[in-house]
Amino acid sequence: MGMATVPKDSVLVEEEIDGVAKGARNSSIRLIGLDCADCAAKLEKKINQLEGVRSAKVNFGASKLTVEHEINLGKIIKTIEAAGYGVESSSIEGQSRAVGENALGAELSGENLPGAGKSFWQKNRKTVLTAISGAFVGSGFLLSLFGIPSGITVPLYLLAMLTGGFYVARTGFYALKTFSLDMNFLMTVAAIGAAAIGEWSEGATVVFLFSLGNTLQAYTMEKTRNSIRALMDLSPKEALVRRNGIEMRLPLNEIAVGDVLIVKPGERIAMDGRVIAGTSGVNQASITGESMPVEKQPGSEVFAGTLNEHGSLDIEVTKLAEDTTLAKIIQLVEEAQGQKAPSQQFVDVFARYYTPLVIMAAVAVAVIPSLIFGQPFIPWFKKALILLVISCPCALVISTPVSIVASIGSAARKGVLIKGGAYLEAAGALEAIAFDKTGTLTTGRPEVTDIVPVGSRRPEEIIEIAAAIENRSQHPLAEAILRYVEVKRIQIREGGAFESITGKGAQSDIEGKTFYIGSPRLFEELDIDLQAQGGEITRLQKQGKTVMLVGDAHELYGLVAVADVVRETSVKAIRKLKAAGIKKLIMLTGDNRGTAQAIAEQVGIDEFRAELLPEDKLTVVRDLLGRYGRVGMVGDGVNDAPALATATVGIAMGGPARILPWRRQI
Repeated sequence: MGMATVPKDSVLVEEEIDGVAKGARNSSIRLIGLDCADCAAKLEKKINQLEGVRSAKVNFGASKLTVEHEINLGKIIKTIEAAGYGVESSSIEGQSRAVGENALGAELSGENLPGAGKSFWQKNRKTVLTAISGAFVGSGFLLSLFGIPSGITVPLYLLAMLTGGFYVARTGFYALKTFSLDMNFLMTVAAIGAAAIGEWSEGATVVFLFSLGNTLQAYTMEKTRNSIRALMDLSPKEALVRRNGIEMRLPLNEIAVGDVLIVKPGERIAMDGRVIAGTSGVNQASITGESMPVEKQPGSEVFAGTLNEHGSLDIEVTKLAEDTTLAKIIQLVEEAQGQKAPSQQFVDVFARYYTPLVIMAAVAVAVIPSLIFGQPFIPWFKKALILLVISCPCALVISTPVSIVASIGSAARKGVLIKGGAYLEAAGALEAIAFDKTGTLTTGRPEVTDIVPVGSRRPEEIIEIAAAIENRSQHPLAEAILRYVEVKRIQIREGGAFESITGKGAQSDIEGKTFYIGSPRLFEELDIDLQAQGGEITRLQKQGKTVMLVGDAHELYGLVAVADVVRETSVKAIRKLKAAGIKKLIMLTGDNRGTAQAIAEQVGIDEFRAELLPEDKLTVVRDLLGRYGRVGMVGDGVNDAPALATATVGIAMGGPARILPWRRQI
């Protein structure tokens, strides 16, 4: 039997007897198909009841099971599968293995795990069945309008109930088996009752709408869980490591503190660490929110998931994979998603007691009049069925999904994706809103803002030289210059012999003469006096702009300032929010104080906090929650994820649309 892949620090189990291993292990498993909070609670209860399971916790928001167990992990997976859910084959973290033939082996191989290599039907069968159910319901109603006899319409309604109610009935049956009756069971009984008293159209409609509600909930939850997958994808699965003078490519869980990572240009940094050799610009917007790449040199700190722009870096690992800043962000998001709002707790309690009470009341209506008062059984039995049908909490479980459909349809036409009706309610009651800066209030990419000529030079001449040099560069600031000349339809001069000067700038030969573009430090090293331009450089830098100097080896031609510019719609949006009665508008950013202040003044924000890491943004949001009660968070980057998840309402900015200035996701 094959052996399962095991993390480096997993516990070794020496012996298994009757499927129960000595010693407890912690395992973390991502689940497939978990689209119901009540179902998650029942699955958690079922796994906790297994002999050999010390504790199990299901995080519905993250669709993740964390379990401390002594039994073979395969038994837990079989229990999950029996409940109708699957397991992501790549998600089994913290597995332990047995020495010898009793390992998990092929039982946990990707081919045998639920969810591995699923077809379109397997991935979307709930959606497909809901659509088929809706088609049958619509066909039945349409035929009934033309007076088609019930002998034809009733089978259509029956098919609608069977297709739309398959998963509802299965979940209800599982609830009955575990003696934990829920809405699914009540809906199943109500549908059967409707059919029994001849109300086929009503029964089919209720089943379809309930199935539609579940499908919408599954869709929105999948959108939420994709954010966690996006976080995980930021960090590479393996890295090039130099250990004892030998270079080798290792998975992250085999990399230890003190190992040296070799990160080439264009690669993502796999672990948190400290640069020990090399210089380069690192785009760390996903972690810190800084809009411009940060120059790294020996002694600089770097984060897992950030992108090495240019130059090779040797990085000494300072944290294990599970302790990196990115790993902490993922953990913070999952914890926030696992927290239930008071309204969700109320619904959970309501569902726990409502269904049994309704069923008891229906049984009483059917039995008591006949047994005690001698009434005919059949009329009272029909009344009991009617009670079941009308007691099905349609206002709670159907009207909300239907309103979500209407809201999503209306908002989508305006470029807004809304996660649920509850979030619209919460948005209307917000007292304070926190904004990320980069990519939210600003465009998220550098743009040329100023061209300052020196002496008799023309602005066109300066930008032509800058574009000729940067035409062969991949630096984000170079892209800003090239975008500018393209928009302005400026002809780029022919350049040759390009050379990047790491951490300082670049040079190129233009028409037989060598020109330079770069930082003030580069031109100081060329022995060019910058005293006359010192005031202008300082002024632009205080506005949060990156200043590049252009000239040759003997003379400075001019300055080009680049910055992450404010969106055209930001000022208007802030003004409207203030008019709507929002008490506090605050900007949060990883950028320096000067840049933050400049942007805050431009958009009219009340307050700003600068140089923040993701956990700092989370702390600020928690502080605002304590002061104002209901707080919104608007952001677009991975570094905003913990704060977005913690806020009363998280508003995630998406990519640019063709028609709209931006898309928003609530």
